[in-house]
Amino acid sequence: MKWSQTFIPTLKEAPKEAEAASHKLMLRAGCTQSLSAGLYIYLPLGLRVLEKISKIIRETLCEHGAIELQMPALQPKHLWDRTGRYETMGPLMMRITDREEREFILGPTHEEVITDLVAKKINSYRQLPINFYQIQTKFRDEIRPRFGLIRAKEFIMKDGYSFDLTEEGAKKSYRNMFEAYTKIFKRCGLSSHPVEADTGAMGDGGMSHEFVVLTSIGEDAIVLCESCGYAANSELAIRSPKKIIQTTNIIGNEERMEDGIGKTFVDKSFPRPFQKTFTSLEPLELIDTPQIKTIQEVCAFLKVLPENCIKTLIYKYDMEADEKMIVVLVRGDSEVNELKLKRHLKCKTLELATPLEIEKMTGAPVGFAGPMGLEKYPSVADTALEGIQNAVIGANKNDTHLKNVNPGRDFQIKEFADIALVQEGDICRSCKTPLRISRGIEVGHVFFLGTKYSEKFEAKVLDQEGKESTLVMGCYGIGISRMLAAIVEVCHDAKGIQWPVSVAPFEVLITPVDFTDPQTQTESLRIYEALKKSNADVLLDDRLERPGVKFKDAELIGIPIRITVGKKGLDQGLVEVDLRSSDTKQTHPLSDILPHVQQILKELKDKIYV
Repeated sequence: MKWSQTFIPTLKEAPKEAEAASHKLMLRAGCTQSLSAGLYIYLPLGLRVLEKISKIIRETLCEHGAIELQMPALQPKHLWDRTGRYETMGPLMMRITDREEREFILGPTHEEVITDLVAKKINSYRQLPINFYQIQTKFRDEIRPRFGLIRAKEFIMKDGYSFDLTEEGAKKSYRNMFEAYTKIFKRCGLSSHPVEADTGAMGDGGMSHEFVVLTSIGEDAIVLCESCGYAANSELAIRSPKKIIQTTNIIGNEERMEDGIGKTFVDKSFPRPFQKTFTSLEPLELIDTPQIKTIQEVCAFLKVLPENCIKTLIYKYDMEADEKMIVVLVRGDSEVNELKLKRHLKCKTLELATPLEIEKMTGAPVGFAGPMGLEKYPSVADTALEGIQNAVIGANKNDTHLKNVNPGRDFQIKEFADIALVQEGDICRSCKTPLRISRGIEVGHVFFLGTKYSEKFEAKVLDQEGKESTLVMGCYGIGISRMLAAIVEVCHDAKGIQWPVSVAPFEVLITPVDFTDPQTQTESLRIYEALKKSNADVLLDDRLERPGVKFKDAELIGIPIRITVGKKGLDQGLVEVDLRSSDTKQTHPLSDILPHVQQILKELKDKIYV
């Protein structure tokens, strides 16, 4: 294609509202154009990338036995009423009423539609297993769209759904799609990390993995172990909690710790300003702490470490039925993982008690709650509190704390559970090495759904023995437009985008220095036609622009290979070949430029970007 025959409106500067590098660069490179907050027009370059990603997805899914179809974006409300998700998805859904007052939604996903279809059309085990997918526009009423295509109101997604006769078969389908997704992201040039994840409003709490691309602007916190490869979303991550050995000195900035399996090591994760030695249970001490509420304030005032404090939080759960209150205890340097707590309690709803509820229950305002005196309420403590001695807690009295509190002597911990968020440096439960936390963009998600939807829609078949059997489902999504943004986020430099060749809008860019020069024009067109005949995807910059403008635009739009054709080089029978992913520039004989470019393309197609 010739530059003059397409539409590439490049910009020198990105609009002020653009935050993420991918958002800025796609606007500047003429890939997208904002229409409104969370709504984008895909311009020719951006659309070509989407089409190439979609092509890779279709080819890979075909290899793995998936069948493509297309379902309406507009869905009747009554389907969502059957699963209860019309209410549970809440304000995130775009809702519409037609002229006959019938209610519809613009679908954020299609579990209801596909299960309704299968319930009507699949009736025998002989038709199973079956796996459908579509590439479709989805809608989500984001409160705050941001980062361009990463969080938009309208987005393009591949969603797929598997149906099996048995749970064993469904898990096989799940593994099949897991393998397909791994191939897809690799073919797109991305290094993706499959991490354990929550099923959220989609699944039933069974198997679930997110495919995450690591980047600093990622909205998800990902816990990783570089030793054994363990990876999980921070909402689900588990650890072997470090426990303070209370009989050991804290000297300077070092503290002896235990990793949960008896291995002792020195923790230097942050400064230790106070020295303390515990050799026995100290007597309980009531301390006045006027207007001192936070852990940081308490530690500074009492000269203790956060690990020697017990943080007491009051939660309420299952509010719609019979509201219950629970006392939750975590170590002072930890935070409650509400998803873990919710799963532990097996409750449907969970939230912190209000300040009024806390004061009514404890007799003190927020900041002074403690477990002593609250034994009549159910309670749960994080496993990191096992063995803690001489701790500091709130005294359930305004402006007062208790020091040298010892569970077992002063109050009873009724139950221990892993309910805290994993932190940087916590210990991997599998290999006992420190964990690290990174940020990541979710580009794909696979769910094991079980019979959550098939039961509601009575999606059943007759099995080999002629008995009715409810179908077991899986669900598989890839954010295609989000993937476009994720690729740019990890494949760019200060000059612009660096597209992986497999998804680049064009593979080769020919840049004539002066297209008005007859020799330059002739040779540029000759190279252009030769590359087209060899099935290379090539763009010829035939604009009558200054060389500086052309070179800056070439770096900005990020075509993997650039061939620069200039009069000086042609006089010597040479052209310049540049790789956008590196600073290397090489001259090459014009006579065999075609096989040279073909070899470079072959090498680039195997490159994965981290």
